[in-house]
Amino acid sequence: MGDPVYLHAPPRPGTLPGPVAPARAAQRRGRCRQGKFALSSTPQRPSLLQSDLPGLPLRHRGKVRDVFDLPADRLPPGTATGSDYLLIVATDRLSAFDVVLPDPIPGKGEMLCQISNFWFGKTGHIVANHLTGIDVAAVLPAGVDPALYVRRSVVARRLRPVPIECIARGYVIGSGWKDYQRTGRISGIALPDGLRQAEQLDEPIFTPSTKAAAGEHDENIDFDTAVRLCGAELAESVRDATLRLYRYAAEYAAQRGILLADTKFEFGTDADGRLYVMDEMLTPDSSRYWPADEYQVGTSPPSYDKQFVRDYLEELGWDKTPPGPKLPADVIERTRAKYAEALQRLAGISVD
Repeated sequence: MGDPVYLHAPPRPGTLPGPVAPARAAQRRGRCRQGKFALSSTPQRPSLLQSDLPGLPLRHRGKVRDVFDLPADRLPPGTATGSDYLLIVATDRLSAFDVVLPDPIPGKGEMLCQISNFWFGKTGHIVANHLTGIDVAAVLPAGVDPALYVRRSVVARRLRPVPIECIARGYVIGSGWKDYQRTGRISGIALPDGLRQAEQLDEPIFTPSTKAAAGEHDENIDFDTAVRLCGAELAESVRDATLRLYRYAAEYAAQRGILLADTKFEFGTDADGRLYVMDEMLTPDSSRYWPADEYQVGTSPPSYDKQFVRDYLEELGWDKTPPGPKLPADVIERTRAKYAEALQRLAGISVD
């Protein structure tokens, strides 16, 4: 369901302004010290393929995120000591079937960050999150244009990740549907006979999965396996938090004509054992959102995600191994538009 994405403070309500002139110049050059850029069908918003922040140690470059350590001398005066901090940059890279594709989706990182930031703000009463509130612009190296990073980055607490993916399902779809067809269960949970594809469950269920290594696929596991991996107390805590977050978000989305079929969270703990949600939160990359007016049991409903990309790749007959094929302009634009529509409908923020 995608990699974690970390956020910065939101723009003015109802807006997501584009980068300033230096960013457009960087786009024309194609490469500058601030990162690698690709030409975009929306020229006012260049696509960030790979961040480049001189002087900040690169900890990890994932399918979507670039993660940097923040040395103490980069932090603003008065920052609390005793904690480690990270700068996490959400790029516009796109992965499908666990392969990073050569073409970015313009503005994707910014849009996903805004959606996650919205949900972090809405759910703080349920579980704490990794956000620190430290200004991204204040920690960037000299000479880096903040406009390229402040809407797609965050300064976050460095936490100890919980070693499972925490998934809540309210409908029988995706890998859950495949498992149900084969066994009548999802993650070891027995379900009623005769359920149809995309049918709503009486109650949402917690269906954890493994965290696969790069290039491998996550596997659904039962709760007993989650207990062995995490310990009983932590496994019960993340199950409770996952289902509470799902119920809250599903009710909120339903009031806006959107069904939240399933979603994935990642959690971490600090040195004192306190639990935080630390993944991208309730984005179209980590969740399955359906327009309520197009929902129909017995089918795979259209969703606010990269389904256009997956459908195109399936039609190609690609073997789902690197390198990934290039995407036509209309698939890129339709995918970008779906992300933008989700941001508008859920958070009331417009990018167009």
